[in-house]
Amino acid sequence: MRVKLNDPKIFSEVISIISELVTESKLKFNESGMSIVAIDPANVAMVSFKIPKESFSEFNSNNEVLGINLDNFKSVLRRAKTSSTLIMQNTDNMLNIEIIDRVKRNFSLALIEIDSEDKDPPQLEFLSQIQMSPSDLVDSIEDCLIVADSCTFISFPDKFIIEATGLNSARSEFSSDEVKIISGNSKSKYSLEYLQKFVKASKISDRVFVNFSSDSPCKIEFKQNKIELAFILAPRVENED
Repeated sequence: MRVKLNDPKIFSEVISIISELVTESKLKFNESGMSIVAIDPANVAMVSFKIPKESFSEFNSNNEVLGINLDNFKSVLRRAKTSSTLIMQNTDNMLNIEIIDRVKRNFSLALIEIDSEDKDPPQLEFLSQIQMSPSDLVDSIEDCLIVADSCTFISFPDKFIIEATGLNSARSEFSSDEVKIISGNSKSKYSLEYLQKFVKASKISDRVFVNFSSDSPCKIEFKQNKIELAFILAPRVENED
């Protein structure tokens, strides 16, 4: 396998975000491009990341799966600049990485065995689909973090609400003039700890898609230049006394 990626900054940002959910993952290369699908250790969230073959300036690969420590991978990728060229190839159980700008730098990371079962993202149907500015979602999540550790998504055909309640409360309300809404009536609660990690992807996209149904998993998608990053999060279920 040998692939070349120009302007790898977004790729580096995405790997950094994924590394906050899982410490190791499989990089999958096939005729379509590169992908990552991973589930966090608590089995609460799933992340899916896809880069199509066309986004690479060079792409030579059969069906290959490489296990990698994401903390180490992230640290190497952070050495790349916006103007850098990134080349990755695997030889002798190592992932060799070249970062080329004014100076050519080489890194080698040991490939690892990962025993987790290969899974594809589930095919979910959502009653509510919201398209909005990532910065608005970030602000709403940060508002809720001031007062609680979970928040509730509420949608109507003409309104989308993110609110958190405890001893104190926070609430952001968006009309159909501010966000694009395709929705019936839905209401579901989610962990802010995970949502706070997800919205770090706001820097890679100018639109975010929030998909959910009542008391069901949500899917939050960021898309930029054919790169797709999506998170699926289980709902927060309150214990009854």
